[in-house]
Amino acid sequence: MDITDLIGKIPHRMAFAGGWIDQPFLSKHNPEPPGSMVVVSVEPQFHFMDRCGMASSTRKVAQQLWPGGLPQGDLAELVRQLYHAENLGLAEPSGSQDMVGLIYPGVSRIDYDFAHEGGYFPVQVESNNDPQVAGWLDEVIYILPVMPRPQGYKPLGIQNLDPRWVQRLGQTGKDCYNAIVARDLQALGTSFNACMLCWETLLPHVVRHPTIKLDLMGLLGYYQKRYAGAMFSGSGGGYFYVASNEPVPGAFHARVRVAKGYAESSR
Repeated sequence: MDITDLIGKIPHRMAFAGGWIDQPFLSKHNPEPPGSMVVVSVEPQFHFMDRCGMASSTRKVAQQLWPGGLPQGDLAELVRQLYHAENLGLAEPSGSQDMVGLIYPGVSRIDYDFAHEGGYFPVQVESNNDPQVAGWLDEVIYILPVMPRPQGYKPLGIQNLDPRWVQRLGQTGKDCYNAIVARDLQALGTSFNACMLCWETLLPHVVRHPTIKLDLMGLLGYYQKRYAGAMFSGSGGGYFYVASNEPVPGAFHARVRVAKGYAESSR
């Protein structure tokens, strides 16, 4: 038996700096579009907890839609199929970054502009499937469990949508992607830290909420001071992504999924 017989063959995804820029209510305030965020496709080697910012709900829809695994076909069209399958009839549709992260292999920078299809779908997806870049990212991203989102938690109760901060958020995604491609650990960590500052400013309930009993920002500060950078996997905690070239106690690695046909010997 393979682990995918239990957890399914659909990849997982990690979302890095720039998250939330895929939401039209936010991207429409960007004075310098497009704004960017980074997603990373991950091999399904183990189970991630639900309600932890790992696109688990979108992945479940994908498993129902494609029980045998991701089909062949145009990636952008598959993103639309999955997006519509998950958001059919919903008053508040999810962002499309979850779908891009699950379907596109490698490390992807997703660019969002409210003027393009209302900001629901990216104006461009740039992906890197270099095995050396993927192998480097495998080693420097440490994943540390924090906590699932509490029941009753909602991250959008306070919205301080200052255009300057929205633009800054979208820039963290660009900086993050450039840092990964260049294999620059310090720049990667800086993009993580800058993204968290944007989240805290724009949507304070992402990190502070009456239902959250853990001092998320205190924990975040601990890891940001000791390593190159750190950020949460999503709203309300989830996992930490810690950028580090030294072991992080209690953390583990994930394996980046690269497109078929790229050499594996260098990983």
